[in-house]
Amino acid sequence: MLNRFSRRLFCTASPRPWLFVGLGNPGDKYKGTRHNVGFEMINAFAESQGIPMDTVHCKAIFGQGFVDAVPVFLAKPQTYMNLSGESFHDDMSLPCGVLRLHHKGGHGNHNGLKSVIYHFRGNREFPRLRIGIGKPPGQMDPKAFLLQKFSATARERIDAALQEGVGVLKLLSSKGLTESARCFNTEQKYKHIRVQNMQT
Repeated sequence: MLNRFSRRLFCTASPRPWLFVGLGNPGDKYKGTRHNVGFEMINAFAESQGIPMDTVHCKAIFGQGFVDAVPVFLAKPQTYMNLSGESFHDDMSLPCGVLRLHHKGGHGNHNGLKSVIYHFRGNREFPRLRIGIGKPPGQMDPKAFLLQKFSATARERIDAALQEGVGVLKLLSSKGLTESARCFNTEQKYKHIRVQNMQT
């Protein structure tokens, strides 16, 4: 079904489709953890656009629909983070709830992105939305930090960030990457400064 839908889209004069992929780990054990904000982003976007996530394809849960007239595919890989090979991801180098939209980049020691780049034969030129989850406190093991659930304050920031992410994905599908990134990253830069000031 997905292949027929894809062929139909690419063979018509329709706007080019977007594939939005969120990283995370499958299973109830990981729900609500920092490692699963990519899945949460896809869920929030799917719900906002009325897109059911009801197809299993290529070891991922897929949804397909339209944002205005633009076709979109949504995916949540079920291979666990280190084998994801896709593009929405958590980021410990950004304060909790701050987002960044980039045209390309390296993996930043993120195992999911290492997998993506490897499966893209070393190509790093794919856009990614980084979702800040903050840094581990003190000497805490980063792996343990990633698998913790958010505090109430952090959860509020993440929920607000997910709604901002929904907005930028809608903008991305209609305005393209360059304009969306320029507008969105300016807003997030000021948010980054506000968050840092609140933490000090």
